[in-house]
Amino acid sequence: MCFAHKQDQAQARRKDQSKQSIEATMQERRINLPAVVAAVLLLGTGAAPCCAQAATVMSIEEACQKAASVSAGVSYKHCVSSLASDARSRDAADLHKLAVVAARMAVDHAATTEARMEGLNEVVESPHARARLHHCRELYSAAADVLRDALDNLRARIYGKASQQLAAALGAAESCEDVWKGEDRVPVATHDREYARMAVVALGLTTGIAS
Repeated sequence: MCFAHKQDQAQARRKDQSKQSIEATMQERRINLPAVVAAVLLLGTGAAPCCAQAATVMSIEEACQKAASVSAGVSYKHCVSSLASDARSRDAADLHKLAVVAARMAVDHAATTEARMEGLNEVVESPHARARLHHCRELYSAAADVLRDALDNLRARIYGKASQQLAAALGAAESCEDVWKGEDRVPVATHDREYARMAVVALGLTTGIAS
């Protein structure tokens, strides 16, 4: 077996471990989630209990207000400004479509954060910092995969499973921050924060459908 192939296999194993780490973090944090979110997670792979609500015409402001009301982590202003800034929201006139847009934005944030960390990894000189960046990059790569799965379930209107996966993907930001504990400066702090805020919006909107 060639060395390059072994490297690919090792990288794939680390990525799987990162996904498991994200899911494990979610299991630990689940008890701290708002009660409505926790109830949605219990739906598992079930479909939304009320698909009619998902198809109800709803503005960005109304959708964000609902998301903020069911999920304490959602900032109404951030939700509105984020969705309004994305051209894909123009054709999204109901809660389901806006949740899909938010999930796609969360995927974009995860991919951008991963790329940013890869770029930083090429310029930093400290081996310890490079190791931390590499670990964070693997976390975000795994989170992006989980988010893509959530997006597929959202499109299929399997809201319980989508909520479960969106909540699990939130663990990437927290786990990455943990890697930098004890350091005076966290070079990825801004990216972690923006990714987490967008993932929370996607989760809040999806939770709003099932509430």
